Amino acid sequence: MRTQSEFSSAPSTTPCRSGYRIALLITCFVLSAPPARPAEDPKEIVRQALRNDTRNRELERSYTYTLREETRKLDSGNAVKSTESKTWEVIPLGGGPPFRRLIERDDRPLSPKEEQEQAAARKKQEDERRKRQELRERETPEQRQKRLDARERNKQRNQEQVDDIVNGFDLRLVGEEQIDGMPVWVIEGEPHKGYKFHTKMAATFASKMKGRIRVTKDGCQAVRVDAETIDTITFGGFLARINKGTRIHVEYTYVNGEVWLPKRETFTASARLLLLKGFHQEGDSTFTNYKKFTTDSRIIGDR
Repeated sequence: MRTQSEFSSAPSTTPCRSGYRIALLITCFVLSAPPARPAEDPKEIVRQALRNDTRNRELERSYTYTLREETRKLDSGNAVKSTESKTWEVIPLGGGPPFRRLIERDDRPLSPKEEQEQAAARKKQEDERRKRQELRERETPEQRQKRLDARERNKQRNQEQVDDIVNGFDLRLVGEEQIDGMPVWVIEGEPHKGYKFHTKMAATFASKMKGRIRVTKDGCQAVRVDAETIDTITFGGFLARINKGTRIHVEYTYVNGEVWLPKRETFTASARLLLLKGFHQEGDSTFTNYKKFTTDSRIIGDR
């Protein structure tokens, strides 16, 4: 039986993946601050990197790419018990989340029936997008203003979370390195002892994370991000836990001479869902075949 996430743009069903994506987001957030001279202030270096990352995420919406996710279940001795993988074609739909079309399971093509299900799921998501667009076109001035106000409030909440994390973290410029011939700054951040986070996201996640980010000297672009939990993270009404020692690694690549996009993500995690079922896993995601999307773009699996 196929899960709903295989037919939609929803996040992967890999256990812990949602948690480690949040951790990654926080690792990036913790390293931002008011302006200063980049060559001397690690906060300013990453502030500029985050500003560039906002542009990168916008440009990413115009690209198709292939995403392969592999998850390996581990035993108590960290030996691999089982491995499974899924490969997706990620397709921009315009004005909304991209469609993630499942094209392979364990590196084998889908059955004809599964391909039909994927095609139906894409049509459904496209229909829903068109309906949202039609409703937006019929908005009254009052309805439009209400929608824009809600968007602005969401931006303000995000900024409050960022400010809370910035205020609560100690940052250090710990060195310089070369990555693929590019000189980069290496910056570390961890919670400041005694600081009390006041936003929910920061209190739940950031207070129990530390991170390291590598940023190019030319252009201030994040090229590698590492995060690690330094305490158990509990969320979802105490129904889910990510254990201390969970690690995340992310690498970025320069695409089409205009944008930095994810190249590889890895994680090693122990977690528990519903306080009953525990998971001890590692996994990786690879992003390939980035192409600027047009209406003539060929999508794998289309007939």
